[in-house]
Amino acid sequence: MEASTETLLYAAELVEENGTYTLVVRDVRRGTVQTTPVPGTMVDKLPVFLSALAAKLHPRPARGRW
Repeated sequence: MEASTETLLYAAELVEENGTYTLVVRDVRRGTVQTTPVPGTMVDKLPVFLSALAAKLHPRPARGRW
């Protein structure tokens, strides 16, 4: 049996400094970093956005009628 190998491609961090939020995304393969400011209102909604993304990427099969 073959062992699987994980490779980190990107790493993301949400950093707060003095009430200001910054999204930091590192492209591990290329060695680059991108940053962008994030409004606090978006930070508060981040769990909702992540749930919506997960649902979009892995939709549940539709239930048939009984």
